[in-house]
Amino acid sequence: MEAFGADDNPDVPGAVAVEAGPAGQETSAKPVSVLLEEAVQFKTKGNTFYKQKNIRSAIGHYHRALLVLRGLDSTVMAPVKGFGPEKPPLTLEQEALLRNTQVDCYNNLAACLLQKQKVDSTRVLEYSLRVLQWQPGNVKALYRAGVATLEMGDAQTAKQYLTQVCKELPNDANVRKHLQRAEEKLNRELQKERAMYQGMFSSSSKDGTVERVNPPNRAGDGV
Repeated sequence: MEAFGADDNPDVPGAVAVEAGPAGQETSAKPVSVLLEEAVQFKTKGNTFYKQKNIRSAIGHYHRALLVLRGLDSTVMAPVKGFGPEKPPLTLEQEALLRNTQVDCYNNLAACLLQKQKVDSTRVLEYSLRVLQWQPGNVKALYRAGVATLEMGDAQTAKQYLTQVCKELPNDANVRKHLQRAEEKLNRELQKERAMYQGMFSSSSKDGTVERVNPPNRAGDGV
């Protein structure tokens, strides 16, 4: 559905300078602003491929964008601080651009995987959870996390995700369809559980197990 496709409107020509030089040496001397722009260009080029249904190329460009941003993300680079040249601190605007681009790329990677004939639900959930750790109310990530967990068999968690989405998009047919699937699966599981317990109690009553396990109190019995 359109509401959950790739983010932003392409098209900006993709830069490929990030591929030059071994082990990222070529990019290490580039200013932060240049690297951020390259990441945005990779993302928007990926959006073009996504709209053209070229999922493989779209995935490749989103990964390239994330690779560029990885070297700028202070939360990622903190453990290796002191190794190699350090980048100057990002401004608030640059931090916002970095995080928003990461969110878009992970959201779009999840969207791409859902387009494949064989969906890797585990990876869809992983990408969606990365978005949700930065933006807990991100509707696209909540929706895809719900779809992924439902496909993985966790209807209860799926229902929680999809219920949140339904509050934001109450008239969205796809959201309601998956939410109904989750609720139906939970109902089936509940009925199966009830039937199992009924069978256990019925069997216990027939062979006298209930009476032996819980004998009537007699005078002199302990508490």
